[in-house]
Amino acid sequence: MNDKVSQDEINGILWKACDTFRGILNSASYMNYILPMLFLKYISDSWEEKYEEYEKEYKGDKERIDRRILKERFILPKKCHFRDLYKQREESNIGELINIAMEKIEDANKEKLSGVFRNIDFNSESMLGQTKDRNGRLKNLLGDFNDPKLNLRPSRIGNLDVIGNAYEYLIGKFAASGGQKAGEFYTPAEVSELIAELVAPKKGDRICDPACGSGSLLIKCANQLLGKGVNDFYLYGQEVNGQTFALAKMNMFLHGVDNARIEWGDTIRDPKLTEKKSTMKFEVVVANPPFSLEKWGYEDVQADPYNRFHRGFPPKTKGDFAFITHMIETITEDSGRVGVVVPHGVLFRGAAEGKIRQQLIEENLLDAVIGLPANLFFGTGIPAAILIFKKKKKDDSVFFIDASREFLDGKNQNFLRQEDLKKIVATYKKRENVDKYAKKASVKEIQENDFNLNIPRYVDTFEEEAEIDIKAVQLEINKLEAELVTVQGEMKKYLKELGYE
Repeated sequence: MNDKVSQDEINGILWKACDTFRGILNSASYMNYILPMLFLKYISDSWEEKYEEYEKEYKGDKERIDRRILKERFILPKKCHFRDLYKQREESNIGELINIAMEKIEDANKEKLSGVFRNIDFNSESMLGQTKDRNGRLKNLLGDFNDPKLNLRPSRIGNLDVIGNAYEYLIGKFAASGGQKAGEFYTPAEVSELIAELVAPKKGDRICDPACGSGSLLIKCANQLLGKGVNDFYLYGQEVNGQTFALAKMNMFLHGVDNARIEWGDTIRDPKLTEKKSTMKFEVVVANPPFSLEKWGYEDVQADPYNRFHRGFPPKTKGDFAFITHMIETITEDSGRVGVVVPHGVLFRGAAEGKIRQQLIEENLLDAVIGLPANLFFGTGIPAAILIFKKKKKDDSVFFIDASREFLDGKNQNFLRQEDLKKIVATYKKRENVDKYAKKASVKEIQENDFNLNIPRYVDTFEEEAEIDIKAVQLEINKLEAELVTVQGEMKKYLKELGYE
């Protein structure tokens, strides 16, 4: 008998557990309860399996067992096992009991889990309702996670990909139904995959996302290397939202990436990834920052101690170039590269943004501009583009790709298909002109366009209309008119037979 649990089984049980909160919270909020519970269940089941193994190995010697299990990935304090909480599901203070268990787990694993659970309140009246209703919901939640099929022992799930995939599945589901807020914590999987392939992480690279949300883009970059059997890389991230920061930390562990450094704070106002009074440097920096953020910190960075805005300050009400500038200033001089998602306004807006854009081009940092289809991103239907920046480019050209017309048309959202991704990446790597799709432009050509990067200025997608054969059209009209006369004659005949003149 195969005792392995399948990906679909886990996904189905977790999605069913979401019923506890539907109609009470929006999906962007109830993921803050579902995902930590998944994390707790995984830690509990893993710890339990290890404890049983050591019981056999040390023949029940409790002192040796306890000493050995403290060396595992996570320490699970007494009475903090998921099973302990499930047994107390009828208690009138169950929300408080969950909070206490989570806090003890965080304290016992400070180096790894600091700040992960403290932003999540299972005893919140404003979020989960008054005591009776709240207790009922938490009882249902614990019951759903106690499903025998949701046994997350390593021997049953095979490898961490199953848990990591389930986590990504839930985040994707939450984002798809999360409305405007969804884009704040999640980049669609196929866009993340595309960016990861374009920046091509290498062995030993330090990879950073300064607006990491739930960490999905970092995971896609890691997968580029893990898929080749490469474990020598380092992930870094910073996230301004405390609850989303917690999701990112858990996301790393559930994908088996234990050495990631994720910080909580505002990247522009207070970058946390610093060393020796300078920002840290990375070989790869990727991000899908908030589009045209209004209050991005203009006043706070006028005396920026890291000198990130030496090309000029972006306008007060549009923070796109604040993130772009920060990213460029944090890549290494020898092989640094940036992949960033931007709204199209970044390509052509003038004033302060125009000056920064011009200087980036004149410094030969811009490598590619890739136009994406509209309605790919959660919370906005506007089309976006991916900008690739590089240090030490081979030439001074900028490569333009118009990928806006090739996608899967979904009911509420569009999607990039695998064939679309492969075409974009292959075209980018070849760097050759493709009729109505891609164009390599010189700096001189961009200068002649006043440093405007609007893609149609470089990639001509105009489709000539087929020539009209006037003679054939007239013959068709004559034929139709003759048929109409015949039909009208028949109609008169029938009407006369019916007594109508």
